[in-house]
Amino acid sequence: MLEAPIVEIFSSIQGEGLLVGRRQIFVRFAGCNLDCNYCDTAISKSSENGTLKTVDYVVSRINELKTDDLHSVSFTGGEPLLYADFINDVINKIDIPSFLETNGTLPNEIDKLDNLDYVSLDIKLEEHFNNNYAEKILFNEIKSVNILMDKSIKVYCKLVVLPDSKLSTIEKLAKKLKNDINKNQSMSIVIQPVSPIELWNEDKKLIFEISQLIGKYMDVLTIPQLHKFMNIE
Repeated sequence: MLEAPIVEIFSSIQGEGLLVGRRQIFVRFAGCNLDCNYCDTAISKSSENGTLKTVDYVVSRINELKTDDLHSVSFTGGEPLLYADFINDVINKIDIPSFLETNGTLPNEIDKLDNLDYVSLDIKLEEHFNNNYAEKILFNEIKSVNILMDKSIKVYCKLVVLPDSKLSTIEKLAKKLKNDINKNQSMSIVIQPVSPIELWNEDKKLIFEISQLIGKYMDVLTIPQLHKFMNIE
């Protein structure tokens, strides 16, 4: 019987990315293979902070939380791809669109998921870590995007930007994404200014510069974290 460490299962409004404003049921897994310095769900970094739950338990809670305005179920974390087989089993037992929020660094695990409807893939920058790890994992992130596109799963990339994000690094990233992602399909990238928005009081101009720069290479949107403004989970 498959089990996975779960931090929480709750219903709320999606506050990020292209599904912003949609009612979702969130299944938050504990445990992550990265250690990003901007993480806003630090409790989910360690698997020890979750409680082991079965697939049937998660399915039961999802069914209990259904509402008439429900759009999809979000599998988030932490890094939910650490539990790809578990997620597969849950999706196969619910009749609700599925949404995966992932860092995309585990392409072999993402390849196991054929029944996803939407994916938000978080591309990392150098300033997200205390080392040069971002460049090392970009290959896997791009590989994951191409796997999802080949499966005709709706995927977009999310890029969390900080006030000290470097335009030169972002342009290098945008060029690589344009060159290495499946040429037969288009993809959007969502710029997400790191929260709280007060961090940007001194230089909101940078957000516009980043958008203009990425727009040279692909479709781009800027969407801050709506749930932070609404003060909801």
